[in-house]
Order: sequence, then C-alpha cells, then structure tokens
Amino acid sequence: MAWYEEARFYHIYPLGLLGAPQNNDYGDPVPRIRDLDKWIDHMKKLHFNALYIGPLFQSGSHGYDTTDYKVLDSRLGTNEDLKAFVKKCHDSQINVIFDGVFNHTGRDFFAFQDIKKNRENSPYKDWYRGVNFGGNNEYNDGFSYENWGGYNLLVKLNQQNPAVKDYIAEVIKYWVDEFDIDGLRLDAADVLDFDFMKHLRYVANTVGKEDFYLMGEVIHGEYNRWVNDEMLHSVTNYPLHKALFSGFNDHNFFEIAHTSKRICDMGLNRPDGRHLYNFSDNHDVERIINKLNNKAHWKPVHILLYTMPGIPSIYYGSEFGIEGKKEQGSDASLRPAIILSDYADAYENNEFTKTIMALGKVREKEAALTYGSYRELTLTTTNYSFVRELDGRQAIVCVNNCDDEAYFDVEAAPGTYIGAISGEEAASDGRLRVKIAPNDGEVYIVKS
Repeated sequence: MAWYEEARFYHIYPLGLLGAPQNNDYGDPVPRIRDLDKWIDHMKKLHFNALYIGPLFQSGSHGYDTTDYKVLDSRLGTNEDLKAFVKKCHDSQINVIFDGVFNHTGRDFFAFQDIKKNRENSPYKDWYRGVNFGGNNEYNDGFSYENWGGYNLLVKLNQQNPAVKDYIAEVIKYWVDEFDIDGLRLDAADVLDFDFMKHLRYVANTVGKEDFYLMGEVIHGEYNRWVNDEMLHSVTNYPLHKALFSGFNDHNFFEIAHTSKRICDMGLNRPDGRHLYNFSDNHDVERIINKLNNKAHWKPVHILLYTMPGIPSIYYGSEFGIEGKKEQGSDASLRPAIILSDYADAYENNEFTKTIMALGKVREKEAALTYGSYRELTLTTTNYSFVRELDGRQAIVCVNNCDDEAYFDVEAAPGTYIGAISGEEAASDGRLRVKIAPNDGEVYIVKS
C-alpha cells in the first residue's frame, strides 16, 4: 500500500511556529527553519510518520501571496536549510509534503510585475484570469484582474493557460529534485480548474517519486469529484471536522456516525478505497478546544479522530492543548510561535500530549485502524462504539459525551483486551463489558 495510507500527519505552519515577522522585507535569509530540527524528535515521540508543512516559499506576508516558488522564504532561511531539514525528516522515517499554492500568486511575483511594467505588451498578460486594462483597483494599477476570496493581494492564475501549467509542472519537479518531497497539499483545491488538477496528477505520476501524494484543500462538496484516479489521492475532510465538535456540543453522536456513512457512500474511507485527510483543527480554523462547549470532550474527539476511517492529522500545538481563536478577523492566534522546550515535561505530565502519544502508538501498531472494516456497535446521542476489524483482529472504540458514567456491553471476539490509553484490561466471552468515565473514551485492542 502507499505510504500515505498509513500516515499519521503532523501539520506545521512554519512562519507562525517559528515566530517570523508578519511582513517580509526581502532581506538576508534568517535560518529560523533550523529550529525545526528538534521538532523531528518530538514528532517521533508522538508516533507521527508524515509532515505537512507550508507555505514555505518567498512571499510578502502570510505565505500564500507567493513571490518566488523556487526560493525558501527569507524569513525562514535558505534552500539549503530546507533541503537539510527534509533530509533529516526522511532519516527519521518521516515523509514530507509541501503546501502547493497554485491557484494564485502575490503581486510581487515576476509575471505580475511584468504586466504592471509592460501592460498589453507583457508576454505574461494571459497568465492571470480576467486581466482588464480598462479597469483599475485599490492599488491604482491601471488594470483589474480576478483574485482569490475578494483579496487583490492574491492574483488568480489562469490555470487553463498551457504556459502556466508548464511552469507549475516545472516548479513541482524542481521541488522533488531539490528537496526530495513526497507529495503536495494543494491550497484552495476546491476552486482549482479540474483539467489543471488532472495535469498535476500526470506530473505527480511522472516525477520519478514512488507514491507521490496529492491532497487537496476542499471545504464542501461531493468529494469523489476530486478524489479519483484522474485527479487527487485525498482531500481535507471538513464534514468530519464539523461533525466532531458539533456532535459533542449537541450531544448528538448520530451526526458523527451519519457523516462517516455519507463519506463511505461516496466510495471513500472504505477499507479498499481512498482515505480522506481527517483533522480536528488547522491553520485556518479555531482550535477544537475552543469550539467545544466542554473542554473535557477534547480527549474523546481525538480518540475518534485517530480511530475512524481516514488519515489522522494533528496541527502543531494541539497536542499540548493550546487554545486559539480568530480575533478581529485575524488568523494570527491560530498560528502562534511555540518554543518546544517550554513543553519539555509534556510527555510525562501533559494529559493532552500523553493522549496523542498513546493514540499514535495504537494507530501505528494496529493495522485494523488503518485498513480495517468499520461497524457500529452502539449508537445513541451520548454513547458511541464501533469495531475496526482486519484479518480477524479487532479494535473496539467506545466514547461517552455525557457527565455520567457509561456502560458498554458489545459484541467482541473472545479474549483479553487492553485499553490503549489507560492500560486497563478487560475480558470478552463474546461480549466486551466496560465502563467509560464521563466525557471520556477508550480504544480496546487484543492483548498480545
């Protein structure tokens, strides 16, 4: 199977984590990215085997207004620094995917600057969508253009232009040759041209990298329109993200179970199918702990994240239980600087960290949690259990979202089971009978 099917992703927004200035003065490189070396050991301790990192390349501000696709952002260091970091990840058996921001560029990108200078005579005038030399904008360019999200800072590329397609293909090949990356997360994939994504899949298949992974950022829709043999291997599972916090807030496990079933009905997150990228929070949304009415639900939320069908991902800092909310329209608090040494005792004393460590370990050990079938055992508004099974080996998950203890009496293969988080044993005679504490959960695996 492909490496990404067995991935446990860690997600880093490097400009934030490393405390880079919000605006780029394009000065001499500052090698902040070298500080990520110590995070490799952190990822290994928590049983992550894949890293999604980005945006990385030269930009004017937040990273998504690309200035140069072939130069590491000078606030982070040099290309040699990035190359060395990826190699260290690989040496630790961690696959790495970059953020591919190919829907738009920043205004400092060479093609846009040429249009500003040469207007109708620019050879790049067709590199962008809707360029109108009879229009204008707030920058007084003397022309207008299509943008992303209403922000003229982000100029929308014309993905149907063969020259643009060739250029992006060249960029991807350069990233593979220069940095040895294992795949891409495609920013704003839900607004990328479908033929353009087919072209990217062709490029992915020809870069000479086995199982080169294409995962797209898609918010809503019928995901199998994007995830198929012609386009992407996976997309972000936003419906599950929403169901996780609202299902707990509303004491309604039916929403979570229904969401999983709907994804399965699309032909995704099945044992023999393509698996979606599951997450509880990321660099664009508030931390899950801030979305939960009862912060004690953080633990059972993450038990589900790691055990339901799909590929689990943790956004940096959430393994420590840090908070983050959008403030005055800014995402800054979602992308904080973190000094890892401040959490040196987290592996022994931080309950959030210990939970992620235990879940990473059981996900790594139990193939049924990656490739196994999924079958509901209990489903009420407050109690939810299911079994993941592969080749006769079972992993049984029980979660409780209410303030009272919950008693589960579920079908299970005979034998002795052990709680992956608590370490407590439970016996099954064909029925597994366990008690789950208020607002808690457990993953029961057959004792070796």
